Amino acid sequence: MGLLHSPLPSPSPPLLTSFSPIKASILPKKSSFISHHKPLQQLLSTGVSFVLSLGLLVSAPVSIALESPSLQSSNSPLEVICRDNEAEEVYENDTEVSKVVSNESIVEEAWQIVNDSFLNTSDRRSWSPESWLQKKDDILSSSIQTRSKAHDIIKRMLASLGDPYTRFLSPEQFSKMARYDMTGIGVNLRDVPDGNGGSKLKVLGLLLDGPAHNAGVRQGDELISVNGVDMLGKSSFEASSLLLGPNGTSVNIMVKHGNCGPVQSIDVERQSIAKTPVFYRLEQIENGSTSVGYVRLKEFNALARKDLVTAIKRLEGMGASSFVLDLRDNLGGLVQAGIEIAKLFLNEGDTVIYTVGRDPQYTRNIVAEAPPLITAPVIVLVNKSTASASEIVATALHDNCRAVLVGDKTYGKGLIQSVFELPDGSGVVVTIGKYVTPNHMDINGNGVEPDFRNFPAWNEVNNRLSKCHKQQDG
Repeated sequence: MGLLHSPLPSPSPPLLTSFSPIKASILPKKSSFISHHKPLQQLLSTGVSFVLSLGLLVSAPVSIALESPSLQSSNSPLEVICRDNEAEEVYENDTEVSKVVSNESIVEEAWQIVNDSFLNTSDRRSWSPESWLQKKDDILSSSIQTRSKAHDIIKRMLASLGDPYTRFLSPEQFSKMARYDMTGIGVNLRDVPDGNGGSKLKVLGLLLDGPAHNAGVRQGDELISVNGVDMLGKSSFEASSLLLGPNGTSVNIMVKHGNCGPVQSIDVERQSIAKTPVFYRLEQIENGSTSVGYVRLKEFNALARKDLVTAIKRLEGMGASSFVLDLRDNLGGLVQAGIEIAKLFLNEGDTVIYTVGRDPQYTRNIVAEAPPLITAPVIVLVNKSTASASEIVATALHDNCRAVLVGDKTYGKGLIQSVFELPDGSGVVVTIGKYVTPNHMDINGNGVEPDFRNFPAWNEVNNRLSKCHKQQDG
């Protein structure tokens, strides 16, 4: 019996019995951004940039996205000077600086990051500007003899905040994060200003002896195109979506070597298995008179939006007049993927999510910029393991009167962390903001209550949506 064949209009079995859940094979992540502290230009400049769901952002001398390779740079634009190995020279210079940096300055920079950006989201009054200033005086009142001691001081300093997500990263941990690859060809990309008010994509890191490295791509190269698609102005998220593909398939990239070097067309064979998180089928209900498109989204990765669009278009072509989006046991993934997926269902100008933080640059209203892909009614299935990016999608559709929520109360993870690199290559993860739904509800720690516990009849869904009114801003 198909998933949508529970008795209608009043199903007797509970939703989670009539729909067999599929456990996701990932643990809750921390929602993520990454950038550097050198200057502190954060990633939210493009909406929410590359954010890893269930929470994190990175900030420091080089921009990164936790558990995802959106290495968004907060560095100043690279000098437009033609010289060989420019990118390598930049990194070598950074290394030289890190060798001579003092232990005291590392601790002080960690203190300053918290002072500038930390958002206390707990009930405990464990942080205030006054107490934090006193802590700086206490910590730096005497010299710090070793690097290990400096790191221990930072750990204790962060632990005193009472925030489980704010923590220290050793140089080894930060390095692993910075070199994370999800493109399938062994490159890590970041957006950098192009000098004309736009952005371009640079290769920040390469997997040694990986597909791109062996094909001739080098650190510092500019990514010009992917399979003929111009990358000028594109984000690293968009580029990664195009680079990903099944193991053994090839992708054509155009790269410019160095700052003023030649442009080269390179075919690179993918060596990672990019798995689609989207599963779909057409269900016939009400004695075959109604066709419903069922789509299960297991996680938000770089393939999620592209494959969801394909699934929806195919289901529409098969006659689907309404849709079920199954987000049960979806613990998150890339927050930006969730935001882009939510936009597929919303009208132009509708709010997807608000981000709120101490710093005004973390306070944004993220909206849909184009008409929706579909306007058919939607049921979103949720449960206690629906978290982070999934909660963003669920509330965006619900609060904009595009869907009803069915199932159990969601997980309740809506914090934004940023990862800041310190001068010696270590880092700190700091909670700098949170997500607020279009109806101004704080997701974190609260979760989202569904409209229905059991699968409703479609006439109930249509009736609920017809009476729904979006909350007005202000």
